[in-house]
Amino acid sequence: MTVSEQLVRVGPAVELFVARTTAAPGSCPLLVIHGGPDWDHSYLREPIVERASRHDLIFPDLRGCGRSTRGLPDDHYTPDAATADLVALLDALGVRQADVLGFSYGGYLAQRLTLAAPERVRRLVVASSAVLPVPPDAFDGWAERDRRRAAEAEVWADPSLSGPELTRAAALAGAEANVWRPEVLDAYRERVSRVRFSAEWARPYLAGTLPTARVDRAPERFAALGLPILLLHGRQDMTFPAELAEQAAKLIPSARAVVLDEAGHMAHVDQPVRWTAALADFLDRP
Repeated sequence: MTVSEQLVRVGPAVELFVARTTAAPGSCPLLVIHGGPDWDHSYLREPIVERASRHDLIFPDLRGCGRSTRGLPDDHYTPDAATADLVALLDALGVRQADVLGFSYGGYLAQRLTLAAPERVRRLVVASSAVLPVPPDAFDGWAERDRRRAAEAEVWADPSLSGPELTRAAALAGAEANVWRPEVLDAYRERVSRVRFSAEWARPYLAGTLPTARVDRAPERFAALGLPILLLHGRQDMTFPAELAEQAAKLIPSARAVVLDEAGHMAHVDQPVRWTAALADFLDRP
């Protein structure tokens, strides 16, 4: 398998760094949208690269992230701008239609992309994200979550940290909250250590000016669209409650939820074999 890397211009002032594999002619591309958003795509390469024989895999870094354009004004980091970049990326790569997988924050962007340009999306995977709004009391009484998330909260409150150092430190401190199984914790931390962190999106977020990425009336709109949707989740996700995936699947006739036990927010790290099997079962269906 060969992975090519390139910068693709998607606007007058924005280039997206893209890692890409090439499969057999006629295969449907798979666009993978990372979360964070101040991470890059690299933490998602494994195990998704196992799909390289069946898809052209497209891994972009969002604007302000990884090796894509940084240094834009804060009001240029918005869900709408990131979604427009992704549509422009498909245009620039000559991709008429793709399967789309959005992870965490990227799950919101994947939903926005699908609703903005439904003719460009064959199937949608919303992984470790949400279609329904997260209730403010969703995690009340979960003491284990409180314990695991405490270290990351301390990092975000540390006034001595800023910029990418803050984002990186928070990601490493939050490792125990993002993966559930202790036996994968060291490998996950090593994976996170290779991410090219930024803090471009953190500035408007911390200032309270970042618009919400959540899609309004999402279940109703996706039900009307009728697009095949997989809601792929970890049962012990401490960011988006797994129950929301199951509830959303009941509201969208074309959607189905797969919730993996013994898996946290980074379900692809906790349960890579079962996660990949669920993805393959969904994408390979006629």
